[in-house]
Amino acid sequence: MSPFAGKTNTNRIDRVRPSSPRTTVQVRLNDGRIAEGDPGTTLEEFACALNEHPDVPYVAALVSNDLYELTLPVRRDIDVEFIDITDKDGMRIYRRSLVFLLVAAVSELFPGAWLHVDHSMTFGGMFCRLEGRPPFTPQELSQLRERMQQLVDQDLPIRRQELSIQQAAAEFRARGDEEKASLLENSDKQTVAVYQLGTHRNHFHGYMAPSTGYLKVFDLVHYPPGFVLHFPRRHDPTHLDPFQAMPRLTQVFQEYREWLELLDVKNLPALNRAIDSGRIREVSLVAEALHEQRIAAIASVIANYREQIGMVLIAGPSSSGKTTFARRLSVQLMANGIHPVALGLDNWFVDREQTPLDEDGKPDFEALEAIDLALFNRQLNQLMAGETVTLPSFDFRIGRKLPGETLHITPNHVILVEGIHGLNPGLVPDISSERIFRVYISALTQLNLDRHNRVSTTDTRIIRRIVRDAARRGYTATDTIGRWPSVERGEWRNIFPYQEHADVMFNSALVYELAALRSLAEPLLLSVEPGTPERVEADRLLSLLRWFRPCPSDIVPDNSILREFIGGSILEDFHPWQQRDSGTVLAAPSS
Repeated sequence: MSPFAGKTNTNRIDRVRPSSPRTTVQVRLNDGRIAEGDPGTTLEEFACALNEHPDVPYVAALVSNDLYELTLPVRRDIDVEFIDITDKDGMRIYRRSLVFLLVAAVSELFPGAWLHVDHSMTFGGMFCRLEGRPPFTPQELSQLRERMQQLVDQDLPIRRQELSIQQAAAEFRARGDEEKASLLENSDKQTVAVYQLGTHRNHFHGYMAPSTGYLKVFDLVHYPPGFVLHFPRRHDPTHLDPFQAMPRLTQVFQEYREWLELLDVKNLPALNRAIDSGRIREVSLVAEALHEQRIAAIASVIANYREQIGMVLIAGPSSSGKTTFARRLSVQLMANGIHPVALGLDNWFVDREQTPLDEDGKPDFEALEAIDLALFNRQLNQLMAGETVTLPSFDFRIGRKLPGETLHITPNHVILVEGIHGLNPGLVPDISSERIFRVYISALTQLNLDRHNRVSTTDTRIIRRIVRDAARRGYTATDTIGRWPSVERGEWRNIFPYQEHADVMFNSALVYELAALRSLAEPLLLSVEPGTPERVEADRLLSLLRWFRPCPSDIVPDNSILREFIGGSILEDFHPWQQRDSGTVLAAPSS
């Protein structure tokens, strides 16, 4: 017999009492609040009851760090973090649902019009155009907006139905939507979600809001040759930022559409067919040739104004391919008889104790004021005037500028500066604007999945960076995904507001790149620990990549911008701009 037999602990017994089976389910929020309801109560019903700011609606929920739509019925106790539209995933759902609302209204009012959602606008908008009819007039656009508002006021449900790929493809083909049918048939998926709004049914890559009543903040703006679907940004989800005409950006996207037509790869199904048929090497070579043509054209503009331009400023967000672009531009400048001199902006950092602080009281090395602007401007003016200048060299160990190399340039040289502040007029206030040529570079667009499902250029850049960080910097995909929000904050503060200040934009996106990156990125994304916040983002990126047929990375030419991320670039050690002679650094011998 156990020595404890017959013994009791009165205190423990007092804490135990008879109970009845609980007939409710509980939702436990990460802020400590708990709500309960009948089994089968949807996440939406809990969200509406628990939202303390109903003007900023919850549109999704994390359940054990997995993302779910609010239509999910709750049948057991769960831990939940509700997602509103100030969250990046929440805003993606809002935008996607708004596009669905737009597409449904267009199909109702203008049957036979094929709507294309082409690209994003940084103030909070997506440029849309039509096929099969002339662009909307301002009056037609007003009618369309009014109909969308009526659908919002009716708070119509957005219903989800899971279909097999074969069923969904047959449905879209029967409606004449061969593009969407082909996209689905060529995917790796077994089933796909089809959403219904009123009588309109469509497939969208990603989750939806529960109903149209969530989509209260939007506008349609006439912007020939199309229009802009204007939506709020995360920082102020109840208001629209002022509309901004962006002619240079619009021109880049028009050029990209022309490139796709030239390549005969107008959509993702066409790219997948090119891979299946063995034509992908041709596609990659022509796409790279189009890049080279564009870089050569930029170099020619600089050469045509060589007596005026003394400095080229290059800026763009993370993983745009700025380093490779600068080196390829250098080659093209040399072919025009111009010798480039590359200067690193980091050498002009202020001494460490003078570095401005951010809102958390930490050194803000990305702030413009972290640069010794007075010294930078004075030395650049001296160089362009033909003077010999001793440049600083910033010692990151001690946080001080030390004397660096001595530089003298001639009229046959041009200074190249690459950095996040390159387009900010505040960087070079003491230098005549006529002497400066500004280049903005980014993966400005990407081959969309279909007319209504666009691929975010941010997604292209983070996939590039995940691959590069793993191969070149020893970071895991978890590390890169975790750092990305901080990267984006810096871009929105220091780069995107100034992109229209550029004299020229270079689109570093390549039509085939996600197909080439898929095999490299997939294992990195799959290694992210399940149940973590980073895994939510990893799963989203994996789902995107799996629409693309993988193609071997050996089709990527050795001077491609893509080589900056996958390795093997012939330009990696190419530095044509410095030649030492008797203690003085010359950019290149003068001609």
